[in-house]
Amino acid sequence: MNEWVRPAGTTADDEYDTRIQPGPSSGSGSAEWAHTGLLVTDLAAGESRTVRTGEQEWVVVPLSGSATVEAEGVRYELAGRPDVFSAATDVLYVPRDSAFTVTSTDGGRYAFCSATARNSFPVTLVPAGDVPDELRGAGTASRRVRNFGTPGVLEADSIIACEVITPAGNWSSYPPHKHDEEREGVETSLEEIYYFELRPEPGSPAAPEGAFGYQRVYGTTERPIEVLAEVRSTDVVLVPHGWHGPAMAPPGYDMYYLNVMAGPGKTRAWLICDDPAHAWVRQTWDGQPVDPRLARTE
Repeated sequence: MNEWVRPAGTTADDEYDTRIQPGPSSGSGSAEWAHTGLLVTDLAAGESRTVRTGEQEWVVVPLSGSATVEAEGVRYELAGRPDVFSAATDVLYVPRDSAFTVTSTDGGRYAFCSATARNSFPVTLVPAGDVPDELRGAGTASRRVRNFGTPGVLEADSIIACEVITPAGNWSSYPPHKHDEEREGVETSLEEIYYFELRPEPGSPAAPEGAFGYQRVYGTTERPIEVLAEVRSTDVVLVPHGWHGPAMAPPGYDMYYLNVMAGPGKTRAWLICDDPAHAWVRQTWDGQPVDPRLARTE
């Protein structure tokens, strides 16, 4: 197993199916991992999880199902959704030095995204209707990006989070790009979590447990990294540095991934640099239509 790939269940404990936290002893496996975290859990109806935020800020993301979240004495209702492919969801931001309790309404799966934070911001509910829905790329590089936790949408100290839908047969996170250096106005240093869910394309006779995809990460001579991983639902790939992409959805299988990013810089921004060997691919999108499957909301 590559040190940056966390197959389903390999970071599980009594409370969470996925536990990734900063530092070498909490699911990341490397001292290089310093800024971001992710907890994922399935909850039965009425079941709860409580998180003390410590030095991290958090975003609660219902992957399926609705929830009530209590934070700083206020109760918030997150309407949720049937699954990650169907629609955007309400999310809730909770600052550092606080706590929150998530209680499932009718049962579901929930992600708690986190990042180390220097400063606190108010608890913030981002309703699903306020989540920008971006169609990115064109042709077989078409994908849908839901920017619920990006600068300009969510006020926060360091965390940047979004989710991406890639239809079967398409390539996402493409062309390969990186964000591992602080270069003012050009690139920001951000480590990144990819949490995956996959499904057979609607109408397919395939069983859900057979759905798979691939993720690629590669580095430079100075900072090597090599990942070419088959990924299945609830697998995680960590990107501490290097070029990453494509994330590949094979024909027959739709791909979802949740991204969590943060880094050491003082500016909270997602500034990327394309691999110069492949940046030309963007020019081929001119005149190509966006994949019409992305216009469909299920």
